[in-house]
Amino acid sequence: MAFALNTYPITYRSQFLDGKWSEEYLEKPHKTPSEEAAMSDEDRSKLENSRNCYADMPLVNYTSQYGLACFEGLKALPQKDGGLAIFRPDQNAARFARSMAGLGMPQFPEKMFLDAVTETVKRNDKLGFTLKYNPDWEKDSYMTADSVYIRPFTMGEGGIGVNLSSEPYVFVITTPVSAYFKAGRSDAVVTDKIRATPNGTGWIKACSNYVISALAKSEALKAGYMECVYLDATERKYIEEGSSCNIFFYLKSGELVTPELGDTILPGITRASIIELARDKGIKVSERKISIDEAMDEAKECFVSGTAAGVTPLTSLTNKGKKAEFNNGEVGEFTADMRDTIKGIQYGKLPDTKGWLVHIA
Repeated sequence: MAFALNTYPITYRSQFLDGKWSEEYLEKPHKTPSEEAAMSDEDRSKLENSRNCYADMPLVNYTSQYGLACFEGLKALPQKDGGLAIFRPDQNAARFARSMAGLGMPQFPEKMFLDAVTETVKRNDKLGFTLKYNPDWEKDSYMTADSVYIRPFTMGEGGIGVNLSSEPYVFVITTPVSAYFKAGRSDAVVTDKIRATPNGTGWIKACSNYVISALAKSEALKAGYMECVYLDATERKYIEEGSSCNIFFYLKSGELVTPELGDTILPGITRASIIELARDKGIKVSERKISIDEAMDEAKECFVSGTAAGVTPLTSLTNKGKKAEFNNGEVGEFTADMRDTIKGIQYGKLPDTKGWLVHIA
C-alpha cells in the first residue's frame, strides 16, 4: 500500500469568500469496500481516479501556476482496544494556520481544521472505509503498520498573474498508507542540493519546498541510498534535515542533538514529541547547530522523524565519499526505545499519559 492515491470517498472542501469560510462534505463515487475489493484492478483504478477529479475547480490558479500552497500530514491510527485516534492534531492545526499566514493567505481557523479532519475520518469510517488494528504489527514495532493518512491542503483560486491567494480553498482527503521507507538497511547520503535559504519559506510546510526534496531523494535512491540529508545554504557545513523529515543524532557523550529551528527548518510535530519524551527519560537534549563532521565523528546513533517516517533509523551517512556507520549498521538501543515509545502511544499499546491522542471512532 505505502503512499498510494486510493482516496476514501468523503472529502471536505472549504473556501474563503466574502470574509468567511464555507464548508461542505463531498461524497465522491464509490461502492462498498468489499465490492471495490472484488473489482478488477483496471476498474478499481478508474473508480479511485474519479474520486480525485473535481470538475468545478479552476485549472489555472495560483497553485497550479506558481506553487502557492501549503499542506499538512497527520494520521488516524487503529487502536489496540478498537477504533481510531489522531496523534496531536491540534499541533497540525496550529502549523497549518502559521503556514497559510506565512504565504499571505487568510488563516484557516484551528477549530475548523480539527472539526474537518475528525469529521472526514468519521464519515468515511461509517461507510466502511477504515482500518482495523492488526496484532501482527507489534512484531516489528509497528514499522509496517497501516494507518489512515489525512492530507489537509490549500488550493489557490483562479488566477494567471503572479499574486497571493486571497480566496483559497482548503481540502481534507484521506487515504490508507503503510510504511514510508522500505525495509532493510537505511543508508543516507549528503546531497549537494539546498532545501531552503534564510529568509525563505523553509519553516512553512509549503508545497514548493518539496520539489527539491523529490529531486534530491530520487538522486539518492538511484545511487543506492534510502535517504538524503541537507546541509545549510550559507556555510554548507551544518546539518538541517532529511529529504522530508527532521533528523536526530545520539552522540557518544549521551547527548541527543537535533538541528535548532529557524526559518530554514520545518518544526516537526514528531520532532517535538521526541524531544519531550527523551527529556522525560532523563536524556540531555540539545536543539543546536551540528556540523556534518561532528555528526559523522561523534554520533553513535542517527534517526529521522516525521508523520510519514515515524522514527526511522539511519544505519550510515556518507559525505563526499566518506562514510560513517552508526551502531554497526544495526538499530540502536535509544533509537529503538524512541520508536517503540512513539508508536506504542500512537497505536494504543502504551498509555497516553500526555493526552496526545484524539479518539474519533
